[in-house]
Amino acid sequence: MDVVGQDAPVQSAEPETAAVERAPVIVDGEVLFSVRGVTAFPAERRAEAIADEIRALARDPAIQASSLTLVDAGAATWILANGRRVFRVHDEDAVLEAIDRHTLAETHRLRIIEAIAAYREARQPARLWRSGFNALVATLLLLVAAYAGRRVVSGLQARWERRYAERIRDVAVHKLKVVSAEQVWRTLSSLISFAWGGAVILMLVFYLRYVLSLFPWTRTAGYRMVTLVIDPVRSLGLGFINTFPNLLFLAILFLITRAAVKLLRLFFENVATGSVRLRNFEPEWAEPTFKLVRLLLIAFAVVVAYPYVPGSQTDAFKGISLFVGIVFSLGSTSLIGNIISGVGMTYRRTFRTGDIVKIGGHLGEVKAMRLLVTHLRTPKNEEVIVPNASIVSDLVVNYSSMAKDRGLILHTTVDIGYDTPWRQVEAMLVEAATRTAGLLRDPPPFVHQIGLGVFAVTYEINVFCDAPLRMRELYAALHRNVLDVFNESGVQIMTPAYEGDPDEPKVVPKDKWFGTPAADALRTPPAPRSVQK
Repeated sequence: MDVVGQDAPVQSAEPETAAVERAPVIVDGEVLFSVRGVTAFPAERRAEAIADEIRALARDPAIQASSLTLVDAGAATWILANGRRVFRVHDEDAVLEAIDRHTLAETHRLRIIEAIAAYREARQPARLWRSGFNALVATLLLLVAAYAGRRVVSGLQARWERRYAERIRDVAVHKLKVVSAEQVWRTLSSLISFAWGGAVILMLVFYLRYVLSLFPWTRTAGYRMVTLVIDPVRSLGLGFINTFPNLLFLAILFLITRAAVKLLRLFFENVATGSVRLRNFEPEWAEPTFKLVRLLLIAFAVVVAYPYVPGSQTDAFKGISLFVGIVFSLGSTSLIGNIISGVGMTYRRTFRTGDIVKIGGHLGEVKAMRLLVTHLRTPKNEEVIVPNASIVSDLVVNYSSMAKDRGLILHTTVDIGYDTPWRQVEAMLVEAATRTAGLLRDPPPFVHQIGLGVFAVTYEINVFCDAPLRMRELYAALHRNVLDVFNESGVQIMTPAYEGDPDEPKVVPKDKWFGTPAADALRTPPAPRSVQK
């Protein structure tokens, strides 16, 4: 093969002190020598062309390695094989090596002879069978070593756990648990597993390097195997050394922030339990206040840490930060509104966890108050999730806020005809309330006449209770007792509509004004009722 066209004359136009591009000539993973290039014929292309020609010579059994000769041709020296041109050495090549051209050409000729001999010897059947056998033995050794190593590591972990696990204690500062014993032991076990994983990776790397280097077709990949692992590790190591001051600052900032968060948690937990009292600060505000202060503290720490994050000044990092900021700005309008509404509800004391409230037509018990939403459980055991922003803009009825101090007033109405004495109706309603278990006796129940209708008078019975959770149960019991009392007294609750009146007016005679149970109530006047403000 003649590579005259590929190995064009190299003319040096740059000064001797200038950096010259060079590329190695590699055959079967072995570097024979390096050559230079020019703009029109780069060093990599020239080196690959020479390597292809050497491989072609090695594959041709008619060419003997000893037939390589040198022929001077003006400003270059040709390396020939049985008159076949391999490549030529220029004066500029010799200048880079600081020797004369003929000596450099002779050195290259000897390296090519060695490469051809090694190329042919590596592909002999006996050599390939021996390489295959060595690869099989190496594979078996790898499997045995992996199995034995796994057994040893598992045995060491079990032995250390039996001996040292009970001795590990929580790491605490003044009764404030910083790290639990379980976390310490889990960290130690993770370190052992990490070390074993690193050992397995190293075994695989050296196994692959050895097995691949046994065969000429994969020898180059085998030689590069260690480089592929070492180069990233070296780059990481150098990068770590360069960024170590920043990483040290970030680690210290993280520890300080973590300790500050733990101290805040401890402080607000004491506020919540009443161990620490703050003026004009409710204990139930402790948890949401802690979450808010924690968020602000972490945000401040992130702002401080940003300039020290490795790569934060690169265009890629800035682009990602800008993209995240835009996405957050576009999608966080309702999110921020719900958060602000949740914080506002907490400090306005609209309701608390466990209160019975009515929000937007939904009645239920407050099960959880979060920054974004509030969870209600209805009497039907349904979960209603209400956004905090809608709570702020909607009407909220809290049945529990005054139930303990003044009592919640339950009320229901009945329509009774004009032919039934009002004193008797009121007494019957009070009697029904008295029979209902679970209602408060003090303050006593009372009745209002809230309307004189066309066909009937509307009476409203009002009773006090201190258990809003039982509202539905108490209403049901009160309604049952109202029906029983009116049935016992023979009084019809509903007065049907009619078209005409009898000749005599429908009035209540005076001798029937105090029928049962109104007469009993008249003989025992009720205690005076305090005015509800």
